[in-house]
Parts: sequence; structure tokens; C-alpha cells
Amino acid sequence: MIAEYHARAIAEIPDARLVAAFSRSDANGAKVAALASGECRIYDDLDAMLAHPGLDVVCVCTPSGAHLEPAVKAARAGKHVVVEKPLEVTVPRCDAIIRACDEAGVRLCAIFPSRFSPANVALKAAIDEGRFGRLTLGDTYVKWWRTQEYYDSGKWRGTWELDGGGALMNQAIHNVDLLQWLMGDVESVQALTATLAHERIEVEDSAVAAIRFKNGALGVIEASTAAFPGLLKRTEIHGEYGSARVEQDDVTLWSFREERPGDAHVIAPKHDTTGGAADPRAINHAGHRDQLIDFLRAIDSGTPALVDGREGRKAVEIIRAIYRSSRLGAAVKLPLDDSAEPGPP
Repeated sequence: MIAEYHARAIAEIPDARLVAAFSRSDANGAKVAALASGECRIYDDLDAMLAHPGLDVVCVCTPSGAHLEPAVKAARAGKHVVVEKPLEVTVPRCDAIIRACDEAGVRLCAIFPSRFSPANVALKAAIDEGRFGRLTLGDTYVKWWRTQEYYDSGKWRGTWELDGGGALMNQAIHNVDLLQWLMGDVESVQALTATLAHERIEVEDSAVAAIRFKNGALGVIEASTAAFPGLLKRTEIHGEYGSARVEQDDVTLWSFREERPGDAHVIAPKHDTTGGAADPRAINHAGHRDQLIDFLRAIDSGTPALVDGREGRKAVEIIRAIYRSSRLGAAVKLPLDDSAEPGPP
């Protein structure tokens, strides 16, 4: 499904075009090709696709636990690599992708389009400018709904091997990345997870975690695919001098001790969408487009991309630490000594 969003995003970038795709399904390949702005050849052999003339960048849109192998192959073929979230489903598998790209001298991008939302960009700028003073609390909530049919629609869904986890690793990982980007590195987590509203899945559909950041601030992560009918995702940042809240892609609270001209305009609602709260297809490809533009700029200029592989692994490490904390019933410190095998760490 997510390959279609990459194709739409690429079609809107003036200096990029989708020239080839690999798919095990003729029907899926045809869907992607139909979204290309020009001719797009569909391959059923990955090595043949990697040899396609003029191919510079490869987007990996396979199930989460099947990112490693095509990403490494693409890197070794000399292609820059974009990997849909999560980068992989364990820290060692993330590290293997990063290492392969480093060794091949190619660039790596992990997809986290929420960082490119104007609301979140404004929030990050306010933090970096010191408007919050000392950060005290950082919370993020993804209370979504997924039907049983959603999990039954693909054998990989809800499995440790290929989904890598549940509501945290598949849905809320965007907000986990966003929270650590805004608040800074995580020192430790203490968590609970459960499967409460779905059957025939190995992973959690509900999770709560208390976070201690390295800067001393505290936080909360809540994630669920068991909250009918599905609510807007929300991130709240608080400090000694200010508070802000982003719901979906709109700022709904923007309050600082020292006001500035233009503050009142920041909270004006701009979007009429529920995102993926109840429907995984009800998302916008604009963030993907903006992130791919940033990555292509980084390749051309030799400067860092906003979300490279090392940035992309951070959310995976936090989520894997949350899973371990839930299993052990104790706080877990980062960095995490993760298992190389998919499954509860």
C-alpha cells in the first residue's frame, strides 16, 4: 500500500521520476506504474531492477521485517536508499542497513514525514529558540482504531517477524520519532503493553510508557489500535516558559510567557483530516514528497538529510526498549542491548 504514496510523492517532484519498480504481484506493480509521471518498468527480479539504466535511488516499501535484504542489495548496487518506516524491526537489523550504506558510500533515508509538517517544524523551531525554557514534559498519544479485518488482510500483519510489533512499531512510531526529535535523547523507559481488542495477532494493540529524557524532562507515550472510533494523534510539549499542542497537523495550543507577533496565527486550523486514525489509507503523501525533496537535496549538495539512517534507528531502539520493559516489568535504560532476531526483546 505505502508504495503508492511514494509513487504519488515522486510524481510531484519536478526533478525526479519513477523509472522502475519490483513487485511480486503483477496487479500491485501495475498500480504503482499507473501513478508514475512517465514510463515505469515493472520487474519481478530485484537484481534486474537494480541494473535498470538511470536508476539512482531505491525506495524500500516491503513489510517492516523485510527491509534489510533489499536495502542492502540496493546499497551494494551503488544506489542511494530510502526505507519506509520503521527502518527495520530490531536495532541490529537497522545497524546492518546503516553499515551496508556506509560501506557502499551511498546515502540512507528513513521515512518519517511527520517531521516535515509545518506545525511540527514550527514546534521544533520554538524549542531550538529556547521559547519553552527548560523542557519539563513531552507527551504523545496515538489512539487509533484498526478492525480485525485489517490484521487478517495480510499474513505479515501483527507478527513479530514482519510487523516487528503492533500499535507502537507500526502506527505510533511516527510520534515516537517526533517526540525524541523534539525532546532529545531518551535515558530510560518503563512500560506496559497488552493485546485487548484483536485476535490472532502476536503483538500489542495497546501500550503506555513513561519516559525519562537525558535532559531530565519526563514524558508519556500512549499507543493503541483498539480505541474506537480512532482519535487524532496528539503531541504536547511543556516547559517552564511555554506549552504547545499539535493535533494531527494543526497547532491547537501555543502559549508562551513571552508572546511574539504572529503567535495567534500559528493556532489557526489548517487541515480537515483524521489522518490514519481509523483508515490506514486516509493519509496524505505531502510529507513523503517533502522528505524525498530533502533527501535529493542532501544527495546533490553533499549535506546531511534531516532523517538519515542513524536518526531512523532511534525510534526503533526506543520501541524495542518499551517492549523489553513491558516483558520484564521494570525500567529499561538506553542504549539497548537488543536481540538480533525479531520478536519481543
